Amino acid sequence: MNDLEKIAENKRLWDARVKGHVASTFYDVPGFLEGNCALKSPEVNALGDVAGQTMLHLQCHFGLDTLSWARRGAIVTGMDFSSTAIAKARELAKQAGLEATFIESSVYDLPENLTGVFDIVFVSYGALIWLPDLNRWADVVCRYLKPGGRLCIAEFHPHWYGLNWETYAIEYPYFNSGEAFEEVATTSYAGSDEYAGMREFFWSHSLGETIQPLLKRGIQIVEFQEYKFSPYNAFPNLVEVRPGEWIPSTLAEGKVAMMFTLVGKMQD
Repeated sequence: MNDLEKIAENKRLWDARVKGHVASTFYDVPGFLEGNCALKSPEVNALGDVAGQTMLHLQCHFGLDTLSWARRGAIVTGMDFSSTAIAKARELAKQAGLEATFIESSVYDLPENLTGVFDIVFVSYGALIWLPDLNRWADVVCRYLKPGGRLCIAEFHPHWYGLNWETYAIEYPYFNSGEAFEEVATTSYAGSDEYAGMREFFWSHSLGETIQPLLKRGIQIVEFQEYKFSPYNAFPNLVEVRPGEWIPSTLAEGKVAMMFTLVGKMQD
């Protein structure tokens, strides 16, 4: 099975996840429609005031983060390869009374489906492991950034992705061999299980593999932060030590990096 076929399998999986995710307490769509913000403090602090700025959100799922940026004044465009997710994002935008554009596309095919450039390109939690090639991803990021525009990544740390989340033993290699890892899906981080038994494919990407393609394409890293917590209760056996900060219940705080934020600026 080649990478395109693996991405197609992942698309089937994410199409199947949408219904359960929308209904889950994890995403709390009713709370969002009442005015709650889906964004977390690391990405809000990293980007600051976005009012009046154009933003492209890559791999936006069904759009809650995208629409939360719209509530903060950004002029937003979200993209995702799941037709089911994009349909729901458009529906939620209407329900919330928010202006937003949503595009159905894979990341790599986006230049065939979207024109223009943006002040901000935003990449959020859980996105990068679904992409086999971060050089091609970096090409897309740079294609859509204005000169002087900003890239913001808020992602789970690649070290964290390599661990078994029950035992904290190393389960997957930190460095990318080019080969995908295959698992049979059970329940998701949001607790839904409509797609149990379907295959999923993901790829390891080190920090160096993430950052180096950006540097080579003229993006200057202006801020990089690592965090010892997850802003979501998205993994087994986590405990909330402070509001919005979740750590493994069986490890001392600070033993593992759980996420990072990166802000880069496109050369003028």
